[in-house]
Amino acid sequence: MSAIKFFSVFILFVLSLNLSAQTARIKGVILDENSEPVENVNVSYLNMATQSNKNGFYDLKIPANQKITLVFTHVSLKKISVSFILSANENKEFNPVMSDQQEQMGEVIVSANNKKVITGVTTIEPEMIRKIPGANAGIENILKTLPGVNSNNELSTQYAVRGGNYDENLVYVNEIEVYRPFLIRSGQQEGLSFTNTDLVQNVDFSAGGFQAKFGDKLSSVLDITYRKPTSFGAGIEASFLGGSLYVDAVSKDKKWSAVTGVRYRNNSLLVKSQETQTNFTPSFADIQTNINYTSSPNWQWSFLGNISQNKYQYQPLTRQTRFGTLDNPMLLTVFYEGQEKDKYDTYFAALKTTFNAADNFTLKFIGSIFHTLEQEYFDIFAQYRLSEVDSSIGSQNFGDVAYTSGIGSQLNHARNDLDALIVNTEIKGFHDWKKSKLEWGIKYTRESIRDRIIEWEVIDSAGFSVNPPILNLPKNNQPYNPYVGPLLPYQNVRATNFNSINRFSGYFQWSLKSTIGSTEVFYNAGVRAHNWEVQGETLEGKSQTTFSPRAQFAVKPNWEKDMVFRISGGLYHQPPFYRELRNAEAVVQPDTKAQQSVHFVLGNDYSFKMWTRPFKLVSEIYYKSLTDVNTYTIDNVRIRYAANNNAKAYAQGLDVRLNGEFVPGTESWISFGYLKTEENSNERGYIGRPTDQRLKFGLLFQDYMPNIPSLKLYLNLVYNTGLPGGSPSYADSYLYQNRLNDYRRVDVGFFKVLIDSKMGKRKSDWLNNFKELAVGLEIFNLFNNQNAITNTWVRDVYSKNQYAIPNYMTTRVFNVKLTAKL
Repeated sequence: MSAIKFFSVFILFVLSLNLSAQTARIKGVILDENSEPVENVNVSYLNMATQSNKNGFYDLKIPANQKITLVFTHVSLKKISVSFILSANENKEFNPVMSDQQEQMGEVIVSANNKKVITGVTTIEPEMIRKIPGANAGIENILKTLPGVNSNNELSTQYAVRGGNYDENLVYVNEIEVYRPFLIRSGQQEGLSFTNTDLVQNVDFSAGGFQAKFGDKLSSVLDITYRKPTSFGAGIEASFLGGSLYVDAVSKDKKWSAVTGVRYRNNSLLVKSQETQTNFTPSFADIQTNINYTSSPNWQWSFLGNISQNKYQYQPLTRQTRFGTLDNPMLLTVFYEGQEKDKYDTYFAALKTTFNAADNFTLKFIGSIFHTLEQEYFDIFAQYRLSEVDSSIGSQNFGDVAYTSGIGSQLNHARNDLDALIVNTEIKGFHDWKKSKLEWGIKYTRESIRDRIIEWEVIDSAGFSVNPPILNLPKNNQPYNPYVGPLLPYQNVRATNFNSINRFSGYFQWSLKSTIGSTEVFYNAGVRAHNWEVQGETLEGKSQTTFSPRAQFAVKPNWEKDMVFRISGGLYHQPPFYRELRNAEAVVQPDTKAQQSVHFVLGNDYSFKMWTRPFKLVSEIYYKSLTDVNTYTIDNVRIRYAANNNAKAYAQGLDVRLNGEFVPGTESWISFGYLKTEENSNERGYIGRPTDQRLKFGLLFQDYMPNIPSLKLYLNLVYNTGLPGGSPSYADSYLYQNRLNDYRRVDVGFFKVLIDSKMGKRKSDWLNNFKELAVGLEIFNLFNNQNAITNTWVRDVYSKNQYAIPNYMTTRVFNVKLTAKL
């Protein structure tokens, strides 16, 4: 489908006001106890009925917003009766397993999707996450196609939400907060995201206005649940970028279950597509497990563990970059010596127990420990030549170097080490009273950080040392006059920080689902409190406390059109984590305050049908007013804070997403986001923040060939306008407000499904060993767009000019991928 047609459909959806039906859809695959599809199963509700086909597949429309009992019957298998209450236009998948021993009964009283709609949560299907292509495929790859979520770095799993930065996003796995390494400064060093998509069962995402039960961050919540397997299973994935393996295991008595995954990744294929020629030997690997044990009907235990080792060895050789204009083209040539050796070892373990004290009272106890050992060592010597290129059309030397206008060199050195240990203990309570629900929690966190930073940079131009830009040194007018001042490194950061932080936090929230006449209403109100104190060998901060009240209100009118209106907001605080306590000189400022933000979000969900298929238009407008802002600079993905809380800021915008079955049986979406975020530091006036991503367009599309449904296409498109940036990290933001070029990227995947659970038995015996088997070709950066992430600044001592040479991300890359499930 062309882009023009997509936009036409989008406008048609927005303008249509009479397409709605108070029905829901339920579909799935019916299996027997041997996991074989069952044909000719009668699926019925009153006078509505259908039968499963030879692949066990069924599809039935049922009334919405009322309790119905669906009955599955077969001539040789026992009956299944299941009750549902689904919201209008909800599309639910239910895959029953029929037995020849006993009848089965069950009930699905509340629609999970409906609950997430009224709380403003976006749910992402795990299968979509595993299939959509991307240079760094996974959950974050999908998030970057959502409105309000931005990233200009395909090698990074980090993302910014509605004007926030990478440190303002909460990530939970099984209700346990997870962390990432501290010292990473570029996307190509990151390796693997914490979340293993092979283990995922459910993914929820909120871009703002979230409830009090979620922690103390300013921008977003990513809430992930790992699955509890019910039978043995295994899967494998292999490609030129690495591979993964997972195993599901269940005990005979069903009390024990475990899902374990192993991953390995090598980014050489991507990094070697960049302009810098390198010897690059990365090694990113981890093992992760989620073990569940049911000791009694009222008591469950679970363990989540992860061991990750990322080794990054980088030896740049040469680089050539052409830049400038048609009238004045230029060429930068760089020759390198030296290497970089980085290492990030992380260990994570969490134990969680759930005790159902009564039908309406549940307690959860959670304990976790995170330990990271990180080192960043490099000595890289670069000698550069800045040349003007012959641009005379018709010249025999057209495109060649005309003459060299500047030469120089720089030496970068670092010996950075960090050892961090974070321990959490938490208790949560859940109380249900009819339509009301009370939730509360108390948490203690101990953070112990041992950090040493030694890094400096020496620059010379034409043999003359370049002085630091921020010191009041004697004027350097070389080579015309001798320089008599001291010779100092261009940049020099040295610090040793041994600190501990004790945190106490808690929350209390109340929820109610009720009606006003024929209108459904949902209320949620709560408050969070957080107290912390920073301690160190030579410093001690004062104890600080914040209170964050929050609320949500949603209504679902009893209209012919299926709409939900939401309003949410409150006061949000982000007490400083260790990186936010360090200033530009890497010295810890123990009394750094929590950043404060007032959120206001107004949203609407409109569900309707087009082409007899379900669609949804989700729109939100938001405004955030921030005080005690901790300003920062971004260099690739490294953030350096001022740690002085001397600014105020705001963020405002509009997010729109249209999702549905553009192609029958597949979900796709189009998203659009507008954002404006500015800050005012020391009353110098408002300027764009480093994450001021004005416009964003995303497209996620799935398709298959009608005549060959096993041949599938997956498309991932992102367009972002340019961010403020490209200036040196030490530069005054008020003097350098240039923007990087727009970010444009398309990743596409073509897959041939050789076998899946709906195909039944195949003639080839070896194929029958697999539940799913597919092979495909992925093309990253399909149109070979040049996207710049930062600038390298080159100085010419004679002309006193500085030139910004863009550092481009990856070019077009081809990847072959194989996936299989047993």
